Amino acid sequence: MRRADRLFQIVSLLRRRRFVTAAWLAERLEVSERTIYRDVRDLMGSGVPIEGEAGVGYRLGKDFDLPPMMFNVDEIQALVLGARMVETWGDDELRRAARSVLDKTEAMLPPKLRSQIDDTALFARSFRVPERVREWLGPIRRAVGERRKLELRYRDVDDHASARVVRPLGLYFWGTTWTLGAWCELREDFRNFRLDRLDAVDAQAEHFELAPPVTLEDYVEAMRRDAGASA
Repeated sequence: MRRADRLFQIVSLLRRRRFVTAAWLAERLEVSERTIYRDVRDLMGSGVPIEGEAGVGYRLGKDFDLPPMMFNVDEIQALVLGARMVETWGDDELRRAARSVLDKTEAMLPPKLRSQIDDTALFARSFRVPERVREWLGPIRRAVGERRKLELRYRDVDDHASARVVRPLGLYFWGTTWTLGAWCELREDFRNFRLDRLDAVDAQAEHFELAPPVTLEDYVEAMRRDAGASA
């Protein structure tokens, strides 16, 4: 990474977090802490309002505004590939949003880089996401964001049907199928539900709070424990 790009990344990371340490920045940018100290010192000397000190941490002044960003070729290709993956495997709203992201990106690029949007030869193809899964994906995704309980009619691997009320925590795509990570109120435990085994999805009026021991972090930790136990 060029130093100019690294300095830009440091400012971008400071904008996104209230407080960061040099160690965190060094790990994120794959450089030494000594390099971070030097870069931050130079940024401060050039007028960027960074508050803090070496050995403690840094934050960016509230009134600082970053000039418009510019992408390099690799970043454009990453955006294009990510958008194409969303267009292939996402619901209709996400697919439209992905296309909109590319249109906005293309509009802000200089002429010599605009061709990268259409010419990037990185593709995402899938014939294993049924249309009904796309139909479930939108309502479930909104329920995750709104922290709204869902009632599911679900068939397990043995085709046994059941009705579940769940607290949806996160959606995961595994290359061939989507799963919902959730707290199941029937089982009083975390469960994974494959979207291609759903017969019906109904968003409830009742909301839920993310609080231990039922948070996305708790779910991830439970999955790690289960994976470790079965290894």
